[in-house]
Amino acid sequence: MKKCIYVVEDNPSIREIIEFLLIEELYEVKTCPNTNDFWCQMSKHLPDMVILDIMLPDGNGLDICNTLKRSIKTHDIPVMMMSANNHLNAVKAKCDAEDFINKPFDLNDFVNRVDRYLLN
Repeated sequence: MKKCIYVVEDNPSIREIIEFLLIEELYEVKTCPNTNDFWCQMSKHLPDMVILDIMLPDGNGLDICNTLKRSIKTHDIPVMMMSANNHLNAVKAKCDAEDFINKPFDLNDFVNRVDRYLLN
């Protein structure tokens, strides 16, 4: 059975690249352009991993990460935060995500990071 990844990214170009890349790696991918869509998907099915942009039109990826990590049902789901801002230490201090990646990112590095959490 394919591992499922939710990608929360408001930029359609970045969202499509990530979706294509992960589907090529044989993951099931659900994309969400905003926090509302993400929580709607979460109410239907829990993913194996979440990839979160920080700046979203209707909220903040840090808030999503913190909510996931505080819940007994979702605290074990690996979270990778993405940001175009280069202040990752500040981001790391604000949430307990398993990984952080700067945009733009190297595609091979991105896939390797995802695989690290899902190829168990």
